[in-house]
Amino acid sequence: MPELPEVETVRRVLEPHLLKKTITGVQIHNAQVIAAPTPEQFIEGVTGQHIAAFMRRGKFLRLLFESGDNITIHLRMTGCLTIEPQTGPTEKHTHVIIALDDGNELRYEDVRRLGKIWFTRNGAEDFSGIKELGIEPFDGTLNAAYLRGKCQNSKKPVKSMLLDQSIVAGIGNIYSDEILFAAGIRPDKPCSALTADDYERIAAAIPERINFFIEKNEISFEEYALSKGKDYRNTPYLQVYGKGGEPCPACGNTLQRTVIGGRSI
Repeated sequence: MPELPEVETVRRVLEPHLLKKTITGVQIHNAQVIAAPTPEQFIEGVTGQHIAAFMRRGKFLRLLFESGDNITIHLRMTGCLTIEPQTGPTEKHTHVIIALDDGNELRYEDVRRLGKIWFTRNGAEDFSGIKELGIEPFDGTLNAAYLRGKCQNSKKPVKSMLLDQSIVAGIGNIYSDEILFAAGIRPDKPCSALTADDYERIAAAIPERINFFIEKNEISFEEYALSKGKDYRNTPYLQVYGKGGEPCPACGNTLQRTVIGGRSI
């Protein structure tokens, strides 16, 4: 599943091609991905909107319109966004096409159709779940005291704490493992057993690791377009995720795969 570094890559690559554009039309080929409102209301609400910003919040992407309305997108496991010429061929799993006034289209593709898209009017209730997210990894309030206050009485594994989007937004299965390895903490250690120093190391590792992988994932628009937004470049830099059975890069012992909360580590 795309996590914060991958979603941030999408935002950075596509933003220059979306800002100040006007939406001239919308095609919905699969209503399943439109979470709210109805497909008809979505098309009516989005058509004619002027794009003022393209932002990321956790794993969500959001198109902000000059009207104050917005579109929120969650890619889930296999969703991707591309910008294609309106005359270009349409991929098989393209579910939503948003036409822009420069002759291009913002297209949402999703093989497994797990992603969701919401349209929300300015001031209306937001059903996307974005308001329930915790702080961002780069938020200045993310420190040891914040994490300890959220988790010190919990017996849940520390990995589960990092996966809790209401505590820190954007971290998933991959980068929780990388963060804890960098901090020198076992993923299955209960939060209640963490020391003050443990919390300090985790708080330092979160922004450092996330920023590291954002930088390693840097890609040009041309490269992004060739891969249809599906080429992520972080795999060579992962130290422990997916490395079960291989030597530990720190001590040389064999890394052991296990499962915590339904997630492998």
